[in-house]
Amino acid sequence: MIAFTAAEIADITKGRLDAEPGITPLSVVTDSREATPGSLYVAKPGEYADGHDFVGAAFAGGATLALVERPTAAPDGSIYPSVVVPDAVLAMGALAAETVRRIRAARAEADDRLTVIGITGSAGKTTTKDLLAGILAVHGNTVAPRGSYNGEIGVPLTVFTAGTDTRYLVIEMGATGIGHINYLVDMVKPDIGVVLGVGTAHAGEFGGVDNIARAKGEMVEGLAASGTAVLNLDDDRVAAMHARTSASVVGFSAEGRPDATVQALNTDTNTDGHPEFDLILPGEATSHRVTSRLIGAHHVGNLLAAASAAWAAGIPGADIAAALSSQAAASRWRMERTERADGVTVINDAYNANPESMRAALRTLADLGQGRRTWAVLGAMLELGEDSIREHTAVGTQVVRLNISRLVVVGREARALYVSAVQEGSWGDECIFAETAEEAYELLSAELEPGDLVLFKSSNSVGLRHLGDRIALPPHTPQAADERSTLL
Repeated sequence: MIAFTAAEIADITKGRLDAEPGITPLSVVTDSREATPGSLYVAKPGEYADGHDFVGAAFAGGATLALVERPTAAPDGSIYPSVVVPDAVLAMGALAAETVRRIRAARAEADDRLTVIGITGSAGKTTTKDLLAGILAVHGNTVAPRGSYNGEIGVPLTVFTAGTDTRYLVIEMGATGIGHINYLVDMVKPDIGVVLGVGTAHAGEFGGVDNIARAKGEMVEGLAASGTAVLNLDDDRVAAMHARTSASVVGFSAEGRPDATVQALNTDTNTDGHPEFDLILPGEATSHRVTSRLIGAHHVGNLLAAASAAWAAGIPGADIAAALSSQAAASRWRMERTERADGVTVINDAYNANPESMRAALRTLADLGQGRRTWAVLGAMLELGEDSIREHTAVGTQVVRLNISRLVVVGREARALYVSAVQEGSWGDECIFAETAEEAYELLSAELEPGDLVLFKSSNSVGLRHLGDRIALPPHTPQAADERSTLL
């Protein structure tokens, strides 16, 4: 972390200093349970709890300064050392912006200046971020988000882990409304901006897919003319963003778009479901063979996006291909495969879901399940607004047409998926509706057999990822404890 004194923090955030000016925090936390000696604790109001109620706990854990919206008193009546601001989240953003500015200034004379890369899109952000960070880490100190830190709180927390030795700063950017990405872009000022796709996730919150495209395009609009926009040309809405940026454009395509400068040729998936292809990069006389360790053909787009951004950052093609071929999924619940001792294979892809990622996961299940009994355990895709019933109906139809052996639909929010599968011709024990995850667990525990392949997929807050974990590592499995400690 870049060192800021309490006085500097007050100046940067335009706050009031209620502390000794020389206090210099060593880290930043927003969860009092993560406070360690020297932490700056940010007391942000939350949906379910107010961070100001935990200022004391943060100081008990070692915090030396708090960023607050109102002064908070200790049990003895004294005020905890604080910087008081009107909005703690916006103050975090201001501090993050100054952090990036100082790192750039410190490295300005070096040949390896700080390169900031922003990634957005309706699906694939975390996978692409992980792949890109894996490529870049071989060539310089790389900072990337933990998990899916991608919002107005997660982005600053990622920035605060960077220092003057950081060569590459990879930032994942999510949004639930117009202007959100613009705020994040203005904060970190990416040199390279990646747009993966415009899907229907959060369509209800945005007010339609066109507004999602408008929001995602804020990434490239905010790039300087000296920057590079990396665009998925297989998505027409993303391809159209070329006109919205003054930066150079690198377009990638997994579908053979002739205007793409980064392409995947001779694409296939092997018997384990891993995509393979020849990577074509601008200015390279020969292609580079990539054999990914990710599961599913839909990951080719994410692999190309990471390759494009790495190429824009100056990484040689051979190094890009080697890094892409060596990496498995780095974040949990993204096509996470577990082979049980009894021969059941579990694919847990329930970190999130939208119509595009649901269709891709089901196609992968069908491809991998040749000659096996396949199970799709599906929950709701949330935040689809008025399209929700239509999109769930389409998924139910797809399950039947892909000849998935068994469908288990969990939760009333996904019932339209179950109804459509029945109407398409799936009945009896081929298609089951479970009110709760516990009900689904009892069914699966009783009926899964050696050789079965089972997929779990739902939006994050539905929680099917936890059901997937329970089925992947059932309590009676001798190795469950060791394997669970590895996965969690």
